[in-house]
Amino acid sequence: MFENLQEKLESALKRLRGQSKITEENVGEALVEIRRVLLEADVNLQVTKKFVENVKQKAIGKEVKGRLLPEQLIVKLVHDELVELMGSKLSEFTFSPHPPTVVLVAGLQGSGKTTFTAKLAKSLRKKGRQPLLVACDVHRPAAIDQLKTLGKSIAIPVFSSDSKDAVQIAKDAIAYSKKFARDVVIVDTAGRLTIDELMMKEVSDISEAVKPTETLFVCDAMIGQDAVTTAKAFHEQLNLTGIVLTKLDGDTRGGAALSVLSVVGKPIKFIGTGEKIDALEPFHPERIASRILGMGDILTLVEKAEQEIDAKEAEKIEEKIRKNQFTFEDFLDQLRTIRKMGSLRDLLGLIPGMDKAMKNVNIDDNAFSRVEAIILSMTKQERNNPKILNGSRRRRIAKGSGTTVQDVNRLLKQFDEMQKMMKTVARGGKSRLLKQLGLPAGF
Repeated sequence: MFENLQEKLESALKRLRGQSKITEENVGEALVEIRRVLLEADVNLQVTKKFVENVKQKAIGKEVKGRLLPEQLIVKLVHDELVELMGSKLSEFTFSPHPPTVVLVAGLQGSGKTTFTAKLAKSLRKKGRQPLLVACDVHRPAAIDQLKTLGKSIAIPVFSSDSKDAVQIAKDAIAYSKKFARDVVIVDTAGRLTIDELMMKEVSDISEAVKPTETLFVCDAMIGQDAVTTAKAFHEQLNLTGIVLTKLDGDTRGGAALSVLSVVGKPIKFIGTGEKIDALEPFHPERIASRILGMGDILTLVEKAEQEIDAKEAEKIEEKIRKNQFTFEDFLDQLRTIRKMGSLRDLLGLIPGMDKAMKNVNIDDNAFSRVEAIILSMTKQERNNPKILNGSRRRRIAKGSGTTVQDVNRLLKQFDEMQKMMKTVARGGKSRLLKQLGLPAGF
């Protein structure tokens, strides 16, 4: 996410390295480069001008105290300005005090609108809500089928009808939700390849009929400034409450994320970070600013872990580690938990500095599948006691998992080393472990 923008901003800020103090001249050089980087990222021209001017005014004459370097101070100022630009804080999802909460989802065809409705439904169910998906795209039968398929995959009901009256379908869905105690109604409306009057009138009529609590416009971040322009046109018709940016995991330049609040006047509420149904995040301006500047995003990583890791299970695992009873069965469970959290590269990207360290390293998520296949090819006895794995057993496991004996040997060696490391930590040998890893004791 934002890899290109991150790289170029880092290059621009390098101009201040080695400088002993901030001057109008050295800040000016860095800001000229930052201006170019933002425009290349398809950030709105007026937004870019204001951004650069604000950073310049805050930087000139700023005293650099203690061991703080000019470069570090400018990074801080750029970070704070990025946060301000994107909305300062998380824009909370609003629930109606009188259920159901109605969410109207609008957007152009191909923006990821229908998939987003399913992602949102699953996310809300995790929070204890009972969502209902409503298929109101009566112009494209494939959209109704797609929503039904998505709803089935996450076990969330989809309300649809043979009627061609999208407004009536939406009204009927509200009545259905009240009858069957569905407290959030998510209405998927028709998309078009371009904005047209018929489409705008239909979605406006639906909005008028169901009085949504949230009206979210879904746009493809990969189309850059065009996404912001389209969002503005929809806002003029629908009075949006928020924006959803999809495909931020693709080759996006970042301009839409940095421009939308200033141009449209409405906050980004969610971002889509992948095709999987779990790849949806609330939009935290401060965290996104940190990612753009290569500072990582530990809070999001922790939240992802909390969603997938059961506290009681974690305590059991900790107890097994202390007693040196951690087996391949436990390892397989942990592996599956990590896979649920997202791709390994994305997770590493949330760790400060890791993006840069892993830049030219090929991270193969299929390695998880190979490891899982090897473990599943073991008998329960072998998983609980790997020491019995002699040559013939290893050959059988390699054949059963479609890997090589070398792959099996490598996994066994890595598991053995991991157990030793866990044992060291469990015995209170943190400082000894850090020393082995070449890290300072106060790390």
